[in-house]
Amino acid sequence: MDMLGALEVGGWLMLPLLGCSLVATVIIIERLWTLRAARIAPAGLGGEVCALVAQGQVNLYWLESHSPLGGVLAAGLRNARLGHDQVRARLQEAAVAVIHDMERFLSPLGTIAAITPLIGLLGTVVGMIEVFSVLVSAQGAGRTAELAGGISQALMTTAAGLTVAIPALMFHRFFQRRVEDITVRMEQQATQLVDFLAHYPGELTLTERDEALGQGVRGA
Repeated sequence: MDMLGALEVGGWLMLPLLGCSLVATVIIIERLWTLRAARIAPAGLGGEVCALVAQGQVNLYWLESHSPLGGVLAAGLRNARLGHDQVRARLQEAAVAVIHDMERFLSPLGTIAAITPLIGLLGTVVGMIEVFSVLVSAQGAGRTAELAGGISQALMTTAAGLTVAIPALMFHRFFQRRVEDITVRMEQQATQLVDFLAHYPGELTLTERDEALGQGVRGA
């Protein structure tokens, strides 16, 4: 049975299921592209930043544009002169914003995974109501076509709801786990920078965007 045939058999409840399927597909593709660990928290960036700090060559503009993790580390470095407590606080604030961005669209995806089986169940109920309506009517036993149509609608909407819900639920759990893994990676590299700054003996020198164009350096 093709798509148009399934829509015809399932009735009007197939339309919201089709809409949920399209939305879920778009979200899954977008999150697969966006939630890449190499893009958000590149491995070794914390160690690279520590080495640049030791050399006095940290360009905050470059670091902020490097990756979301780079923006988190840059937020901590900007407040290094205020003490380690402030560095940790700024790192946490910046990390919360990055985590919030990583979790974008996961709630709608989870909602789709939850409601599509219910829509399918509603289709089942509607189809069975039609079946029993035919049965209790006069000469209902002879109206086999209408009976078969009601049963087909009940089964089709249920199958369609589960077909949408199962992949949506799987990817929702998968993306949640990926967000947790990337968050742990960010925490490890941020802690590496904090520990380095705690034992750094010299004066911290940072380069701002305009200074990267040849206007000198500023000490922090």
